[in-house]
Amino acid sequence: MTIFDSILLGIVEGFTEFLPISSTGHLILVSHLLGLEQTASHKAFEVSIQLGSILAVLFLFSHKLLVNKTLWFKIIVAFIPTALFGFLFYKTIKSLFGVETVSIMLIVGGIAFLVIEYLRKDHDDSKDKSVEELSIKESLIIGLFQTLSMIPGTSRSGATMIGGLLVRLSRKSAAEFSFLLAIPTMFVATAYDIFKNRNEFIIDDYSLLAIGFTTAFIVAFFTVKAMIKFLTTHTFVVFGIYRIIVGVVFLYYI
Repeated sequence: MTIFDSILLGIVEGFTEFLPISSTGHLILVSHLLGLEQTASHKAFEVSIQLGSILAVLFLFSHKLLVNKTLWFKIIVAFIPTALFGFLFYKTIKSLFGVETVSIMLIVGGIAFLVIEYLRKDHDDSKDKSVEELSIKESLIIGLFQTLSMIPGTSRSGATMIGGLLVRLSRKSAAEFSFLLAIPTMFVATAYDIFKNRNEFIIDDYSLLAIGFTTAFIVAFFTVKAMIKFLTTHTFVVFGIYRIIVGVVFLYYI
């Protein structure tokens, strides 16, 4: 891996982690294009730079999390389904990783977004709930949707945002709760992945890891802010179309 590869993968991770287009899927696809094999060392790199994205969200939402203590409880409740499914089906989930699976799920998720936005075309987003108004039951429902993201290419952000829309959160609030839910989900998933593969994970060059980590943090920081602003006046249609195009292109490519 070169410095260019490290920076590019850091950009891809930071930009796609909190957009409903699947960061894992894009990392697999970009690594494939760069000719980087999914070795233990490469997987260790991809897993580790995710922590940079997590820190960006913690930094951006630290005040909200400190002020609203009940929000933590909702986040933990939403996280429980993914924790259980991830623990029980870890090996099965890992066996699904591949370009073809990613491509198909990108298309499926894209269609889901277009259908939901079509059904909401006459809906007044301003009348929907905020994150603070979210109930425990609704938090759990969003958490159940997050379990779908364990299939590579589905997108954790995409699944949770769809779940948020279905429980009547506004687009902005659905994205916000998705970002907050990423904190325990990504941290635990990353830590568990590193622990599970501790004997295989080898970092060839820590300077490249530092570059990728820092790049992911910076890009994620600005992406989250831009995404929240974007959803105050726009829909998810553009993401749905993008997912379908990328999925079709890569299915044809492979």
